Amino acid sequence: MKKYKAIIYDIDGTVLDTLKMNMVPLKKIIEEELGQTWTYQEVLKYASYPGMKVMEELQIENKEEVYTRWVEYVNNYPDKAQIYPGMLEVFQALQGNVVQAVMTSKKRAQYQIDMVEQGYDDYISVSIVSEDTKLHKPDPQPILACIQALGLPKEEVIYIGDAYSDYLCCHKAGVDFGLALWGAIDKEGMEDSTYLLENPTDILNIF
Repeated sequence: MKKYKAIIYDIDGTVLDTLKMNMVPLKKIIEEELGQTWTYQEVLKYASYPGMKVMEELQIENKEEVYTRWVEYVNNYPDKAQIYPGMLEVFQALQGNVVQAVMTSKKRAQYQIDMVEQGYDDYISVSIVSEDTKLHKPDPQPILACIQALGLPKEEVIYIGDAYSDYLCCHKAGVDFGLALWGAIDKEGMEDSTYLLENPTDILNIF
């Protein structure tokens, strides 16, 4: 088993359960902008996409304005993001033994709400968010930027994520990838991940 010196986490679907609070507002956006009523299952196809990528895929004309409204709906959603059971235990167990970092497609302001204000950022040494790189997942630029900030060779780092874009990002960068099955909508195409993790506490078995 490899001896990793750092672990990098995705947030949505990995650290925090944000699926419903993101997808229900997106369903509303689609109704408002496209005049179409999608089922919740249909909207899930965009669950792993970065926010602005969703706007592009939906061919929204005023992307920035509509994205801002989507974020507003998410922030006003009655059910707030909850940390997955076991994840705080992982943070605490690895603290002081392994460097912990985050690489996410979230914007910095949303990271502040979801991670900093909840106290989870106390365990994080490096955070790479949407504004920190020109290109985003599945391009490898964000994971490479995070590794550079950590000052470690990529062989000593593992990334934990739930989406195919996470998998591709790591695959292109040559970084080991742990698939967070607890948040993954499906594992198709990711069966050869370095680790298939059923529960957050399975992360501890890697170390």
